[in-house]
Amino acid sequence: MSNWTYYESLKWASAFVQSKHLDESAATYLLQELSHLDQTHLLLKYRQPIPADLDKRYVSAIEQYAAGVPPQYIVGTAPFYGERFVVNENVLIPRQETEELVEWVLFANPQPDLSVLDVGTGSGAIGLTLKKQRPDWQVTLSDLSADALGVARENAARLKAAVTVVQGDLLTPVAGAEFDLIVSNPPYISHAEEGEMDPDVLVSEPAMALFADHQGLAIYERLADQLKQRKVITKQVFLEIGFHQGQAVRQIFEERFPSAMITVRQDMAGHDRMVQIRFK
Repeated sequence: MSNWTYYESLKWASAFVQSKHLDESAATYLLQELSHLDQTHLLLKYRQPIPADLDKRYVSAIEQYAAGVPPQYIVGTAPFYGERFVVNENVLIPRQETEELVEWVLFANPQPDLSVLDVGTGSGAIGLTLKKQRPDWQVTLSDLSADALGVARENAARLKAAVTVVQGDLLTPVAGAEFDLIVSNPPYISHAEEGEMDPDVLVSEPAMALFADHQGLAIYERLADQLKQRKVITKQVFLEIGFHQGQAVRQIFEERFPSAMITVRQDMAGHDRMVQIRFK
């Protein structure tokens, strides 16, 4: 295929992906990412010969995608809130819904100097984005997975974001500390929902970052219990939730903190997606 043009390579890839009943847009995405060309400049090069090394990498990427590897893992990065984050099989691929959570945290907290804990940070997308947007905030990233924290540290270095990184289960690694706010996008998918999920997600993305017991509510329950025990003191918590979990998560925190102010917020698609808990 080394004598093909960009257009011919893309045409082949699109047809191949389509024959596998996969998302055809991934063919364009992968070519743009591997060639470092935006849509306009790719169009300008359509009739030019594609370099042999690029063509070889593109064919390999398309074959990986057809085998079930997400495009973001293939190129090794994913966009999030205007930045590029390293991602691999040890972390979830950042989603647009999580950008809305970050936006809410920033809007609700215009203060220039706050202490923030990002629980279950994964790639560091939430905590590092908050740090980039509020450089004077003191941000701590925590995760149970050492491999995930390796990715978070790499992203912190790439973004030149000075943060603290700790390993452990939920609030345990920072027990006794105080934070102005805690933010988390924890595992919240019920094991019963596995049959409804994209098989590629099940195969490629880390299960420990996806699933939780008790209909997906176990991490919220444990986090609420630890806060009730005052393992960590904070003024407010922001959480991402599953689209059908708004009332259940509200109840978890209402039972433990009857005087707390709890707000469930919908995402752009109109689904319950975020919760804020403010403690009195």
